[in-house]
Amino acid sequence: MHCCVLFSSPRGAESNTHALLQVFLDTWEAHGHTAEVFSLYDLTITPCRACRVCQRDHTEPHCAIDDDMTAIFESVLRCDLLLLATPIYSWYCTAPMKAALDRMVYAMNKFYAGEKGPSLWRSKSVALLSSCGYRPERGSDLLEEGLQRYCRHSQLRWLGNLVERHLNYDTPFMNEEKVQHVRTFAAELLQNL
Repeated sequence: MHCCVLFSSPRGAESNTHALLQVFLDTWEAHGHTAEVFSLYDLTITPCRACRVCQRDHTEPHCAIDDDMTAIFESVLRCDLLLLATPIYSWYCTAPMKAALDRMVYAMNKFYAGEKGPSLWRSKSVALLSSCGYRPERGSDLLEEGLQRYCRHSQLRWLGNLVERHLNYDTPFMNEEKVQHVRTFAAELLQNL
């Protein structure tokens, strides 16, 4: 199976979310699967303009904006799992992740023109891997609810969320308990695919 990962932390490989993602990828690949990681802060992801040019062609995720989303569209269409990996900032995902989500909901869903078309990514599986400074039930609940609605609207399969809390900058983030949580999460996703 193939996993398309949208990773969106401004701290890159030094981030807490990246530490979780690395354990996830090690587990995923140890089971013989492949992954393609897009580090959104390293790419050009222009916000959606709602111009609806993407709605003219119901056969592919065309967009009037020529940037790095084209490769992401292609990877999402090939994948078995779309994994969103982002820290929680102000109770939601980071700005590049939100821009990518906005672009995908228009380009992949042909719902917004005169004649309603298909969801090009219908039945794709989606999961969230995140880190936040608040207790998970108060830190990632709004993002999780938003993504569940996003999935229902786009006819996607929501497989769940793993969020790990960072207590403070004087405390190391990763520990064996978090490693085990990520391994279990990856195994559960594989079982549900």
